[in-house]
Amino acid sequence: MASDALIPRRSLSLPRVAGTATALCCLWATAALLHAEEVVLRDGRVLTGKLGIVTGLADLPKAADPEGGGPIPLIVFVDDELRRTFVPKRLIREIRPGSGVEVLERYHIPQRVAAAGLTVSSVGSPLRVTPFDEFGRRIFTLATASGRVDVIQGITELTPRWVRIQGITHIWDMRMATTSLPRDVLEKLLLGRTDKPDVETQKKAARFYIQMERYEDALAQLQAILDDPAVSAEAKADLQSSFQVLKQLSARRILEELKFRRAAGQHQTVLALLQKFPTEGVAGDILQEVREILEEYQKQEEQAKALTARLRELTQQIDDTDLRKEAGEAVEEIAARLSPDTLPRLAAFSQFAEDASVPAEERVALAITGWYLGADRAARRLLVGLSLRRVRNLILEYFAAQDALARSDVLQRILAEEGGSPNYLAYVLQWMEPPLPPPPPLPDKIDFFEINLPLPGELPPTKYYVQLPPEYHPLRKYPAIVVLHGAEGDPLKEIDWWAGETNDKGLRLGQAGRRGYIVIAPQWTAERQQTYQYSLREHMAVLESLRDAMKRFSIDSDRVYLAGHFLGGDAAWDIGLAHPSLWAGVIPISGRADRFCALYWQNAALLPFYVVMGEFDGSIVADNA
Repeated sequence: MASDALIPRRSLSLPRVAGTATALCCLWATAALLHAEEVVLRDGRVLTGKLGIVTGLADLPKAADPEGGGPIPLIVFVDDELRRTFVPKRLIREIRPGSGVEVLERYHIPQRVAAAGLTVSSVGSPLRVTPFDEFGRRIFTLATASGRVDVIQGITELTPRWVRIQGITHIWDMRMATTSLPRDVLEKLLLGRTDKPDVETQKKAARFYIQMERYEDALAQLQAILDDPAVSAEAKADLQSSFQVLKQLSARRILEELKFRRAAGQHQTVLALLQKFPTEGVAGDILQEVREILEEYQKQEEQAKALTARLRELTQQIDDTDLRKEAGEAVEEIAARLSPDTLPRLAAFSQFAEDASVPAEERVALAITGWYLGADRAARRLLVGLSLRRVRNLILEYFAAQDALARSDVLQRILAEEGGSPNYLAYVLQWMEPPLPPPPPLPDKIDFFEINLPLPGELPPTKYYVQLPPEYHPLRKYPAIVVLHGAEGDPLKEIDWWAGETNDKGLRLGQAGRRGYIVIAPQWTAERQQTYQYSLREHMAVLESLRDAMKRFSIDSDRVYLAGHFLGGDAAWDIGLAHPSLWAGVIPISGRADRFCALYWQNAALLPFYVVMGEFDGSIVADNA
C-alpha cells in the first residue's frame, strides 16, 4: 500500500530531465548536483527523494540508518518535496545510493504573506477554489463550524516540479504540482506582466520549461530571442546549438506522446498528427520511427481491404445457398467493423486466405469463428461460426428482454445452439460489443452520458454519468475508473477532476481521456448527506452503476478502479474492501478507513491501494494509521 501526503515546507530532490543539462551547458552553466536516494519497488517503479523510516503513518519520521541499526523499519517513506510516499518495506526490491539530480530553477514571487493571525489547521472539502489571477492569487473557500471562510492565497515560490502557495489573509503554507497551473498563469509569473521581457528573463524561463519537459514552450522563448533584432548575431549563434537540441527533445517527446495515444486506441488522432509531424531540423532516427508507424498504419489499412475482398470472394464459393447467404451477412458485419483494434481477430484467416488446399468454406469459417471467439480459438467449421453469430444475436436479445419469462425463452434458444455451450459462450461474451445501447449523449458534450438507474427492491432510484475516451470503439476493451464525490458533492465535478472540464468544442482534454479510461461517476449520496453511512443504498448505488455501465460500454472487467474524494474516500475504503474482486485498485483521497474496514482489512492482501492523505486532513492520518 502506498500513501501520498501533501507536505508543506519541505526540501525536495526530484527525477532528472534526461539529457537536458548536458545539451544546454554551452549556453547555461551546468547545475550543481544534490544527492537523493532511489527506492526501487518490486513492480519496477523508482521513487526518488529523501529517505526516512517510520513504524506507522502517524509517527514522527526518522532518518534512515545506513548501518541498519535501531528499530526495524516497518515503513519507508520518500520525500520529494511535493509529497511523501510511504511504502511497506516488503514491497521494496532495493534502495540505491544517492545519484546526482539537477538543481531546479526557482522563482520567488513577492506576496503579502500573513505572519500572524488566524491559522488554517484543517481543510477538508473546499466549497470554492477560484482560478489564479495574473498576480498568482486565488480565493480558497473553506467550510468551518462558523460558516464559509474565504482564504486569499498567493504563489510565493515556483519550481518546475512544485509551487509554494501561502496564505495572505490566514497563515497557511501548501504545495501543488506546477503542471496543475494553467499555462497562461505560469507564463505571466515567469515572464512578468510586460509585453517585452528581457533576454535573461527569457533564458531563465526557457531553463524552467526545459526542467518541466515542456520543450515547445522553451523553444518559443528561444525563438523570441532569435527573432529579436536587438540581440547580437554572436549571441544568436550561441543559442542555435541549444535551439537544435531542444527541437530534438521536443520531437522525441511528441513522438512518445503519440505512441502513448496509440496504445490508448486513439488511432485517427495519431495518424493525423503523424502526417503533420515536424521534419525541419529533426534527427533522422526520430523521422525513421515516424515513417515506420505510418507504414504500419498503411499496411493495416491495405491488409484490411485485401482480407475483406478475399473473404467476400471465398464466401461466394460456398455451394450451399443458405450457408452462403448467412456467411455473407457475417462477412459484411466484419468488414463494417474492422479497425486496427479488431484486425488481429482475422490472424488465423490471413494465414490461409490464399491456401488453395483449404476449402473456401473452411477459410471463411476461420474468419467468422476468429471474429466471435478471438484468433487463438478460430476453427474450420462454418456451422460453428454461424451458430456463434446467432448466439451473439440471442445474447443481445436476452439483455433487451423486459421480463423473466422472455429471458428464459431466449436462454433456451441459446442453449439449443452449438455455439451456446459454456466453452463458446464465455468467449463470445468476451469479444462481443456491450449488449445494451447507451442513451444519446448530452448536448454540447462529446461522448458524455447521463443514465437514470433504478435500484433493487425499495431503494430509491439514482443516476450516474459516463465520460468516454476519445475515439471510443465498442469492440475495444477499455480500463475504467469509478469516482465517488464528497459530501453534498457533485458527480459532474468528479468527472471534471478526472477527465478535465469541457472546452468550447465539448471535448475534455484531461488525463482520463489521454490514457484511454472510461470515467463513471455515480450519484451515490442522498441529498445533503454529510457522513458515510455504510449502508446498502450506498453500496448498491455504486455497484449497480458499474454493473449497468458494463452492459452499455466496453469495459475491461480486469481493469476497473475505484476512487473517491473525502466522503467518497470513506466509501472507497469500505466498498473497495467489501468487494475486492471487482477492483484492479482502490484510490481513497482524504478518506477514512472506519467501522467495517477493521473487520475485513484482510481483503486488501491482493488488492492494491493508493492512499492519498494531506497534512491538514484533520485526524484522518492518525485514524488510518
